[in-house]
Amino acid sequence: MQSKRTSDQPTGWSVYRRLLAYVCGYWPMFIVAFAGFALYAGTQTAAAKWLEHFIDAVESGNLDQRGWLALAIILIFFVRGLGTLLGNYGFSYVARAVVNRLRCQMFEHLLVLPCAFYQRHTSAELLSRLTYNVEQVTGAATDALKTAVREGLTVVGLFGYMLYLNWKLTLLFLLIAPLVGAVVGLTSKRLRRLSHGIQDSVGGISSAASEAIKGYQVVRIFGGAEAERERFHKVSERNRKQYMKMVVTQSISTPVVQMLVAAVVALLTYIAMSPSLLASMSTGEFIAFISAASLMAKPIRQLTEINSTVQKGIAAAESFFVLFDEQPEHNTGTRHLQQARGHLQLQQVSFTYPGSDTAALKSIDLEIRPGETLALVGRSGSGKSTLASLLPRFYEPTQGQILFDGHPLSDYTLSSLRSQIALVNQHVVLFEGSIAENIAYGALAGATPEQIQAAADAAMVSEFAQRLPEGLNTIIGENGLSLSGGQRQRIAIARALLKDAPLLILDEATSALDTESERFIQTALERVIANRSTLVIAHRLSTVERADRILVMEQGEVVEQGSHKELLEQNGSYAKLYRMQFNEEGA
Repeated sequence: MQSKRTSDQPTGWSVYRRLLAYVCGYWPMFIVAFAGFALYAGTQTAAAKWLEHFIDAVESGNLDQRGWLALAIILIFFVRGLGTLLGNYGFSYVARAVVNRLRCQMFEHLLVLPCAFYQRHTSAELLSRLTYNVEQVTGAATDALKTAVREGLTVVGLFGYMLYLNWKLTLLFLLIAPLVGAVVGLTSKRLRRLSHGIQDSVGGISSAASEAIKGYQVVRIFGGAEAERERFHKVSERNRKQYMKMVVTQSISTPVVQMLVAAVVALLTYIAMSPSLLASMSTGEFIAFISAASLMAKPIRQLTEINSTVQKGIAAAESFFVLFDEQPEHNTGTRHLQQARGHLQLQQVSFTYPGSDTAALKSIDLEIRPGETLALVGRSGSGKSTLASLLPRFYEPTQGQILFDGHPLSDYTLSSLRSQIALVNQHVVLFEGSIAENIAYGALAGATPEQIQAAADAAMVSEFAQRLPEGLNTIIGENGLSLSGGQRQRIAIARALLKDAPLLILDEATSALDTESERFIQTALERVIANRSTLVIAHRLSTVERADRILVMEQGEVVEQGSHKELLEQNGSYAKLYRMQFNEEGA
């Protein structure tokens, strides 16, 4: 989903000014680059001056100057080469540094944004910003500056030399300045709008490709290849059209500017060749003046062409700065949890997802005492997982409050609160690396091999790991795709066991296990939930029969609670669900 662009957005210049702040951090190398292109620009003017001396020397027969004129050619090109080297290296250094800084800042910011942000944006869109958009930003921040400095200094040098030769004729060049500005201004808005369209289309390409690649099995089984091909072709065609519109805009504006410059040069030539002016200038000065005027055409053209690069960068920078301006998770708590007891209280807690009109949770009151196991059951969409997501503060309650060891969750720092919680959810996330590295992930990386092995044994990971080439050190690939769903889930359980947190949340933690594996895992979980507070969410009621208390949820409300035996005796929703599952499993 793309963010809406409204009329109250910052102007292009304010966005560009903010972008240039990233370049300013590398000012020493920028000065080196500036000095290099100053040398380059100086050689352009020196070449025109050399032409003046050469023609005057030939015309006057002063041929003994040929030695220093020949050496001057070598010196001019040596200085030009040196300037080009310093300028290109300096700006390239700054460019890659800006790319690295922007990408790292964006990634670091993504790590602290609230869960609601990820509901509004697809992963493909965010990846597009990290890859494509950042390169466009760099073009505006450095490539455009490189051209502006190199060609701008060249124009200044040549213009100054022309003023020195004949200031009256040179002032004719000022006639085209307003016209060039008008052309650039007209094209800027269109180029910026087209850049937004290109960036959106790149996000669409990434999204279409990502979904088709990740869901390749579903695509093939259900015959979706043709539909996915058409969808991809559609977004790719949109990208092509946006690019072509930009090319047309650039291709029209650049020749118009060139024609304006050519018209002034033609007018200068016509006027300069009048007898009165020819009499006041030497042949060398006249030829040098016309040559300098002609040499200005190329840098002026390049200066107008950077407008498209700048507009692309501004459009890309807007997408970055909108993300940077997103508020991170609220982390205003000052209390640090060292070792929690695990006493949890929900007092009249209600919650509504952002953008939704229907409450996912309605006035929930419950308590989990230290060491108690509480189970949440109910149909899909009843609010079980939503309730669990409030405990680590992935979301904040819309109403009511949650107390942990007698203090509101908001009183604790996020890091210390989450250090006291272990989570195993239905959608297991594994990372590139070995099984052992996935068990001892993040803050657990300091665990000893013995501790990792113990967690693997308890979660039945060792049962399949010992059959792998390198045991727990076997690399499992992206998100553990080389493993079965049950194996992946056992690794996630081992990770939670290793953390040994006072509060354990099991959200469908055994959903991907077969009956035999589930029996072993249940035995392991019974050992690990001892002496710690545990919230178990399950569809399979057989997995929660031994819970201290069971809460039945419907449409965001708790409709029944009690032990397994008590709920069966009430013959209500729980008993109905239990009989239904028992009949299905016995069929």
